[in-house]
Amino acid sequence: MKGFGDHKNGNPLSGILPFSRSKERAPREGATQEILLRNEMYFHNAAKANNVDAMEELLKENVNPNAENNLRRTALHFAVAGNHYTAVEFLLKHQAHVNIADKHGLMPIHLAAWAADLNILILLIKAGANQKAINEDGMNALHLAAQNNKVQIVEYLIKDLQLQPLDKPDKKGKRPFHLAAEKGHLEMVNALIELALFTNDKDKEGNTVLHLAAKNGHSEVVEVLIYQWGDVNEENENGETAFYLTVEGGHEECAEQLLNAGSDINITNKDGSSALHAAAQGGYTRLVGFLLSKNIDITPRPNQKDSPLHRAIANDHLPVVNFLLEAKYDTNALDQRLQTPLHLAADLRNVELVEMLLKAGCDLYALDKQGKTALAVASRGNHTLIVDMIIKAQRYYVWLERYLESTEKAEENTLLSFKQDHSAQTAHIRSALWNLSYTRLKPQEWKKLAYLWNFTEAQIKAIEGQWTGTKSYKEHGNRMLLIWLNGALLANENPIKHLYQDLVRLGYPHLAESFRSESTNDTDSKKCTVS
Repeated sequence: MKGFGDHKNGNPLSGILPFSRSKERAPREGATQEILLRNEMYFHNAAKANNVDAMEELLKENVNPNAENNLRRTALHFAVAGNHYTAVEFLLKHQAHVNIADKHGLMPIHLAAWAADLNILILLIKAGANQKAINEDGMNALHLAAQNNKVQIVEYLIKDLQLQPLDKPDKKGKRPFHLAAEKGHLEMVNALIELALFTNDKDKEGNTVLHLAAKNGHSEVVEVLIYQWGDVNEENENGETAFYLTVEGGHEECAEQLLNAGSDINITNKDGSSALHAAAQGGYTRLVGFLLSKNIDITPRPNQKDSPLHRAIANDHLPVVNFLLEAKYDTNALDQRLQTPLHLAADLRNVELVEMLLKAGCDLYALDKQGKTALAVASRGNHTLIVDMIIKAQRYYVWLERYLESTEKAEENTLLSFKQDHSAQTAHIRSALWNLSYTRLKPQEWKKLAYLWNFTEAQIKAIEGQWTGTKSYKEHGNRMLLIWLNGALLANENPIKHLYQDLVRLGYPHLAESFRSESTNDTDSKKCTVS
């Protein structure tokens, strides 16, 4: 039903002004020029307003009752669409043509089936309306009545007029039963079943009526259809079941109905995507939890383009990511580009997601199709914060492996964080480190500290990748020192003492003394913590 207003609100001609010559406005500049004469325009407006007196006066002025506007619609189209019985009756008595199709192939009988009551439809049929006429989408009066829940009209067409041949596919392969189920019209669905117009046929996308009802979350219709259906696991052209489609639409009630009816929770579509992929992509946290509670298979499959975790990250659905991580979903699953979820989160500059993945213990050294780690991806994209976070995590897990008895102890560390530190507790020492790197360290001296603290070549290269220029070493040194500080605090070390001793070891006693003097001024280094 193209071009006849907002049908979702039940009024195909919503917003049209009632008839009034005085209120008629000239077309806006740039708008499609109306081809109607002024009196013909008034005549159309009178039909829209069910103003028979006005139409009668205009006919006395020799107005053509069949004048077409720029969309090839006549006054009869508007009178029928407005459900104006008096206007329709008047027009038919004054030789209105009943079988004129508008630009989209819509005839008055189509509009009656969609928007009017049965009496108007009967008027049109008695006046010679083509009962089998179709619009440009291949839809006839039965399709339109079923789609808009006009039960009386459907029963009249089938019971009284015996027009069973109208029950055929439109250009999308949908019969009236498909359209009723797709819109969730329970009354119409039951009526069509009673009239023996139930169908197991699929539309051109391979969807059954169960697919269409489930996709749109029509639980009452789904309940009826389940008892009519033989195989709830039928797949459409994309390999999607009704269960997959209802999860994709975020419909929890329908998902539970179909699962109880025997739907296979683990069927994947032709792209290798499961219902968990669909729920993760849509950000449907409760559905993700529901699927996980029903033991959906969370093992990554070789033919999948990506994982549910990738989908949740790509769409910034943090609660879903958290759900999947808590369920121990594989944090190192690969997509088609051999990217792990960390690669993707780093490329998207999503600090929160990177933090979640780093704390979950993902593989920090996995290589994508181009042979790049997530650190290299972040460095190439100039994602400074992400670069520093990944280096912090790399260093932390190396320390953890060396010095802690088990990974359980890491989980006990509530201070674990790889984000940029903005805490008040570390403000003073961070200021001292900034002063050290920006005013005292010379070019290449920060690297001596980095090598002493076992920073790798890849880590140093990543730090240097974000800034260039003759004074860039100052920023590089400061970032390296802050990365080191994060690790020192997580290891419960005294960073001031540690750095003092290492500066002395490298042969910089004066730097060591000035740093200790500045960093211990009005502060207690033991109070330094990470937030």
